[in-house]
Amino acid sequence: MINTYQTSLAPPPVPPRSRSQPVLIPASLPSQGNNKVLVRFLVGVVVLHLFLSLAGFFYLYYHEHMEKHFPAEDRDGLPSSQKQEMDKQDTFYKALARMAVKQVEGKKTPGCLQWDTMHSVLRGINYYEQIWLTIPETGFYYVYSRVTFSKGDSTLPLASKVKLRKNEADKSIEDAMKAYCYLESTKNPHMCTAAQGDLILLEKGNQLSLWVQDLSLVDYEEGATSFGIYKL
Repeated sequence: MINTYQTSLAPPPVPPRSRSQPVLIPASLPSQGNNKVLVRFLVGVVVLHLFLSLAGFFYLYYHEHMEKHFPAEDRDGLPSSQKQEMDKQDTFYKALARMAVKQVEGKKTPGCLQWDTMHSVLRGINYYEQIWLTIPETGFYYVYSRVTFSKGDSTLPLASKVKLRKNEADKSIEDAMKAYCYLESTKNPHMCTAAQGDLILLEKGNQLSLWVQDLSLVDYEEGATSFGIYKL
């Protein structure tokens, strides 16, 4: 049997197709535990920096305090370990200089040697006008010099002198040390060395230089001529 039923109603509309939308997943916020770790780390860095600063301050204060109240002559009553530690600190901080000579060409006249600071050792001692060394504090200093001469007159002595003046403004200069050598008294008739060393009490601001009889006769090779100061 054929169904001949008809209707005048329109068919229902087709529903629209849904478009896929991206699903947004909210990012997780940092946990409270991570914030605590970061804060603890920063606090630890600040505390460590403060501790190191205080330790350095107390070390410098202790060294200065012990130096004032326990000079070298009053340390006999201290424990041996403390005396050794103080002696090591004194050795490290003591002023010293070992000067290498700077070659000067064409000067056949007496004068003070100039120093090559690039190859010299200076610690706590100032360098002034190429020839002078300034004493930083009053005390006993061991001063030494070694000057090698070559191609000079074998009949005349060749001299080197350590010059001393009170300060850079003082015009009076005195001889603190003297040394001589003769070319004819050495195995090499064309070379001799005038060496000297002595313990000198120097005051703060005193200046020392090394004078030679003839600048043109000085052997400028490394190790042949030098000048040094060491605080005891």
